[in-house]
Amino acid sequence: MLQTIKSYKKFPHSNKQRDMGFKRAKIVACKPRPNYHVWIRFDDGLEGEVDLNEFVGKGVFRAWNSVEFFNQVRIDPKTDTLAWGDDIDLDPYVLREKISKLK
Repeated sequence: MLQTIKSYKKFPHSNKQRDMGFKRAKIVACKPRPNYHVWIRFDDGLEGEVDLNEFVGKGVFRAWNSVEFFNQVRIDPKTDTLAWGDDIDLDPYVLREKISKLK
């Protein structure tokens, strides 16, 4: 007969964010720009423009074929990132990285 013994330790909370120099990505302002670009400002002052042309017309991003819909960009209060309607939002960390590479 096989016997299973449950023996485990509760691991302390990770300090990964602190140890890796993790930067929080909270968007505090945004404005649509021509040609599927969006200007973004993060809570730490980092700001810049992101080109989102590569997504237009693909999957859920087909909704952006309507420039009027694209221009309705807003900040989702739950995730602190860019959102359009109920179905489209973008990872704030990816957006932050794109802006950081331009600086």
